[in-house]
Amino acid sequence: MHSDLFHQRFEARYTDGRTAGSRDVMVELTERGILIPQDGSAAPLIWPFGALATAEPLTDHAIDALVTYSYQPGATLFVPGPRFARALATLAPQLTASAERWRAASPWLWGAAATVAIGVFVWLAGLSPAHTIANMLPDKARTAMGRQVVKSMTDGRAVCRDDAGLKALEKLTGRLVAATHDGKAFNVVVIDWGLVNAFATPGENVVLTSGLLDAANGPDEVAGVLAHEMGHGLELHPETGLVRAMGLAAATELLMGGSGTLSNLGIVLLQLSYSRDAEGEADDHAIAILRDARISSKGFARFFERMSKTDGSAKRLGKGGLGGMLSSHPDTDERLAKVLRSGGYAATPALSEREWAALKSICRTSLPSAKAGHSE
Repeated sequence: MHSDLFHQRFEARYTDGRTAGSRDVMVELTERGILIPQDGSAAPLIWPFGALATAEPLTDHAIDALVTYSYQPGATLFVPGPRFARALATLAPQLTASAERWRAASPWLWGAAATVAIGVFVWLAGLSPAHTIANMLPDKARTAMGRQVVKSMTDGRAVCRDDAGLKALEKLTGRLVAATHDGKAFNVVVIDWGLVNAFATPGENVVLTSGLLDAANGPDEVAGVLAHEMGHGLELHPETGLVRAMGLAAATELLMGGSGTLSNLGIVLLQLSYSRDAEGEADDHAIAILRDARISSKGFARFFERMSKTDGSAKRLGKGGLGGMLSSHPDTDERLAKVLRSGGYAATPALSEREWAALKSICRTSLPSAKAGHSE
């Protein structure tokens, strides 16, 4: 196809890569590649066009070419003059500037194509794009997001750290975590906040308010609430909600270590309301966790029912967390019945009376909010 380019000869300077010197040669373009004659009776070398590289991409304005060969490390061939550069660009198009630009753009194009393909698959499969993205987040990114959320939510509020209360909380949390059979270690932070609520945050974190501890009539009620929030965490509902609320660009900003609007992640989470299906999934997890931990589900049902019937509960509880669970859906009676039906197994109190008293008093000692991000 390029027969008119073959058998042209060009003066060049050749270095074999083994000796320090170089020599003048007369190279030839052939169907097999660049032919380089050797001294004496040695057979000439053939450098195939597909295995060539150049120091600089070949352009229409190139006035020379410095060529190397993949299978002869250190060897170089310098050919002056634009005629050789133009001919080589035709016979070895991978050496041109346009090919270099394509190679540089190729990863981005493949990435865009993959994104489109994933989007089409998610749409055809009827999946949630936000949940799909949440599932794709590496654990390191989810942990970083969770710390940012906890830091934002505890801004201006003290983190409760009484020793006896922490021991009681660790015992209760450990009992529930062991019953998840998931291998994930949940971290529970109690903050000195009169709001009656609990929030699951990304990276297996739960924020529990002192107001909820004050409102609870026993450790079984708190255990039920924690089990429900752990259910949200196991299903990645916090990550999914934040991705949906902020968009992929903001999630990417967080993964890249940015800040900006991401400093308000806790505020965003407070405004989220989980769907009916998400609350049902969290209920199912709570029932299973309480059963396997041998903690009665009746405490969770009592707290759920009492809070849902309290006047102004939606305002006192807020929109996210329990507020979303209790105020957003009309099927409260049905869900309560499901929790109550799950009983019938041998159970022991979530904590002893002494441990429960210690947990209720956990805010007697606290740390400034600036240290909340390190409370785990």
